[in-house]
Amino acid sequence: MCRNIKTLFNFDPPVTDDEVRAASLQFVRKITGFNKPSKANEEAFLTAVDEVAQISRRLLHSLETSAPAKNREEEAAKARARAAERFGT
Repeated sequence: MCRNIKTLFNFDPPVTDDEVRAASLQFVRKITGFNKPSKANEEAFLTAVDEVAQISRRLLHSLETSAPAKNREEEAAKARARAAERFGT
């Protein structure tokens, strides 16, 4: 899994369209190997990003959980602590 794609489900506040689009862009970049597509591939690339974002939003809105929503700041702090332990920074 691409490390830049973050978990988006079950957070308070809920995921935004911008966050879903950013994750979709990272996914499409990962599977195509393009950071920025050529002009010839740009339309297909952007269409794929839009479609992945649409499907991802639909998935996130249809999921259910009984677990309490996670706090974004707390989860970010935990991730920073894990990275510091792993990479020594």
